Amino acid sequence: MKSTQADTDKMGETPQINLMNLGSPALTDYFDGIGENGFRSTQIIKWVHQHGVIDYSSMTNLSKTLREKLKNNTELRPPTIDDEQISEDGTRKWLVRTDPFNCVETVFIPEGDRGTLCVSSQVGCPLNCQFCATATQGFSRNLSVGEIIGQVWLAARKLGQSSASTRKITNVVMMGMGEPLLNFDNAVASMRLMMDDNAYGLSKRRVTLSTAGVIPGIKRLANECPVSLAISLHATNDELRNKLVPINRKYPIAELIQTCKEYSRATNDGTITFEYVMLKDVNDSVPEARRLAQLLGEIPAKVNLIPFNTFKGNHFVRSSESHIDAFRERLSASGIITITRKTRGSDIDAACGQLVGDVTSKKRSLASSKRGE
Repeated sequence: MKSTQADTDKMGETPQINLMNLGSPALTDYFDGIGENGFRSTQIIKWVHQHGVIDYSSMTNLSKTLREKLKNNTELRPPTIDDEQISEDGTRKWLVRTDPFNCVETVFIPEGDRGTLCVSSQVGCPLNCQFCATATQGFSRNLSVGEIIGQVWLAARKLGQSSASTRKITNVVMMGMGEPLLNFDNAVASMRLMMDDNAYGLSKRRVTLSTAGVIPGIKRLANECPVSLAISLHATNDELRNKLVPINRKYPIAELIQTCKEYSRATNDGTITFEYVMLKDVNDSVPEARRLAQLLGEIPAKVNLIPFNTFKGNHFVRSSESHIDAFRERLSASGIITITRKTRGSDIDAACGQLVGDVTSKKRSLASSKRGE
């Protein structure tokens, strides 16, 4: 079939810029680049993130000419929700579509006057932690800024949050699917929007980044965006942690603990949270608790004990309540604030370590294309 000039012109079109992928500085640069005052970025951020508006025609404090220019050259495109599940305990899980082939999962956990949103940073995860369901899904790609902050945007809309006075999301934790420090720039740009007074207005202590221990990223974070830090630790010696959290082979415990001390000092002796999944007969003995207390002794630390959440194909078993209690009591006796995290949303597979999304890994995509699928 003969192609027309219109077809040729369309094929040569420059893809529209998705302004949701731009944090505040980048958005200011964009408007400077098109000859507009940089304060337009503040107006856009307020419309999108405070009011949930992504239709330029509704942004009445922008000139008609600018609205038309933006409509023709850019877009405001958040990800979409494919599915929503609501747990008996009020936890909500959303399957968020990032592209035609992949989804991630986002979880909202309400508790009293606190509402915590668990946000994903990658499609899948490359770290292969042995107790985490996400690791079984493979890895596809990093999420863009728009796909990360878009999860907050979607949740705010679903929860009816349209301003600070109707705030439902009081805390955001970067501990969904993926390792956020392996997507550093996009994760940081997104967290800055979370803390931007013109967007979601969260304080640094209400935004938490959880990492398996990517030491160069932790050091950069201390300098560029010192939010609350959580370390996915799960063992007190390298031999065990090498098995449970394979990235430990590259960044061993002693180096990680030293980096945590430096991070705490850089944030005015800020408390660092250490996450510790409780695995029967693996890491849950009282002597192990004693070693953990010694390891964390020089750090302002809080420990979250996480009862293991089972998933298909995994051989680990959750520690008994008595073992968890004894472990917690040993840590508490050493002066370390220790809590046992409540298992929330387990009936909809929304509990810690259960997020799987719908991931087409790069390896599987390549194999499929070679087979002509």
